Amino acid sequence: MHSHSKKCGACGPGFASPLDAMKGKSEIQGRCDGNKTQCSLTCVTDDRIGEGLACPCSPKAVDFLRDSEVRRSLPRARDLNKPKPPQGSPLQTDTSLVPLSCNISVLKGPREEIVYVPCIYRNTGRKKPDFLATVDVNPKSSDYCQVIHRLPMPNLGDELHHSGWNACSSCFGDATKKRNRLILPSFISSRIYVVDVGTDLRAPRLFKVVNSEDVFWKCSLGYPHTSHCLGNGEIMISTLGDPAGSGKGGFILLDGETFEIKGNWEKGDKIPPMGYDFWYQPRHNVLISTEWGIPKCLGYGFDPNDLKKGCYGRRLNVWDWTTHTYVQAIDVGEDAAPLEIRFLHNPDAAEGYVGCTISSAIHRFYKTERGDWAAEKVIQVPSKKVEGWLLPDMPGFITDILISLDDRFLYFSNWLHGDIRQYNISDTRKPKLVGQVFLGGSITKGGPVTVCRDEELQSQPDPFFIKGKRVPGGPQMIQLSLDGKRLYVTTSLYSAWDRQFYPNLIKDGSVMLQLDVDTEQGGLTVNESFLVDFGKEPDGPCLAHEIRYPGGDCTSDIWV
Repeated sequence: MHSHSKKCGACGPGFASPLDAMKGKSEIQGRCDGNKTQCSLTCVTDDRIGEGLACPCSPKAVDFLRDSEVRRSLPRARDLNKPKPPQGSPLQTDTSLVPLSCNISVLKGPREEIVYVPCIYRNTGRKKPDFLATVDVNPKSSDYCQVIHRLPMPNLGDELHHSGWNACSSCFGDATKKRNRLILPSFISSRIYVVDVGTDLRAPRLFKVVNSEDVFWKCSLGYPHTSHCLGNGEIMISTLGDPAGSGKGGFILLDGETFEIKGNWEKGDKIPPMGYDFWYQPRHNVLISTEWGIPKCLGYGFDPNDLKKGCYGRRLNVWDWTTHTYVQAIDVGEDAAPLEIRFLHNPDAAEGYVGCTISSAIHRFYKTERGDWAAEKVIQVPSKKVEGWLLPDMPGFITDILISLDDRFLYFSNWLHGDIRQYNISDTRKPKLVGQVFLGGSITKGGPVTVCRDEELQSQPDPFFIKGKRVPGGPQMIQLSLDGKRLYVTTSLYSAWDRQFYPNLIKDGSVMLQLDVDTEQGGLTVNESFLVDFGKEPDGPCLAHEIRYPGGDCTSDIWV
């Protein structure tokens, strides 16, 4: 944890722990001045604390919160009794942290009310800029399932894709940080947009544009993808390649205040040949990145002739968090194309999962007794023998995965087969399928594809209709509510691949759906009353991609 002059253990953006995020935080009235003995905050979360108690970082509050019974009844943060690691250790933390947050935007278990969704016009034939949509997801609202605000970008052809925050739970404990800027890298143009969501949560406005020339010249990188905030206040963005479109798995570092490019995060001469997503965990001194493929190969569509030619990724790339150096490659198979990677949310856990798209496998990665890292395949989605498609074998095409905040369930989407799956991961080495639902895809009855042999299904699934609309495409990006009870789904992967695999997505636009989740036994059910139809946009049908909550979620926040 970095140090600032104004810092107490109860303040800052995000949540103290993943379980806090699930259950909601206490409401704190007032403002912390960073002084542990004279803080003016009043805690209102528990009657036993008593009236007039100062900020929970005060000595009186810390003594109270050390009480084991109280600690069991309140959201938990880092262990107050845990000794400090050695000075300068990557595990070093501030032991003044207590199980409360004074982020007053987070109350007791709030249900999400709005979400932000990047919407893309590139490759649709419509000469319109991509935009950031604010969608109302509050069932009590008159605008339920409606786009209530659109922030168009100032340029054409960006291909907005993923987004991240300027500050998240990795900055918890820092009163100087505030989650008020959304970072939007442009996958194709390599611009980076910084959006102000702090002034008006429901109507974001453009704050800054980082031009692609700065990305190219200052970092010798291009095709930015995943954005994560770091505990020191900086912002880190992974890339797929260099400015010419060749593969290069580096990282852009932005200043968290000015949003100017500071340079590359990586150091040393060794750099992976490809990049895509990443996750970091300072307690284990590690960052692990993934590989989709070479931008100039995949950028215009999927060509089967590119297989077995080194155009698609096969490695998990392990970095030393402290030195920023590339130290290990883990092979998960030729043309596997490992995409989204997630550590378990518990920062003590030295394991997680990665979804491999073309090989349609889930690998568990973990730290070995030797101190290096390894991976094992724990789920394989069988390909289907088909006629009337690009290849004789159709993979499931796992394009997004996530883990519930309590680390109990793993979810992923099969974009081509058309299903969302839920696995119980109580035994991380043996995930158990407990929920599955089909939401379209390429193998539905009556379509151009005939399934000749299927190891899983007795017959092809029916086309998916909701509110009278046949849903084009297949389930792709997913986002889980903090309490784990609602799973949101969009259907666009990447405009060039959407156009190739699902032409009706271009014509009709993508959708956002919502599934109800059984968090006790497992199980997924479509919410038949929820449909956001991006085919009805004022400027014509568009392609909606990643889903982001204003207060953070289980794919944006990292606990350190």
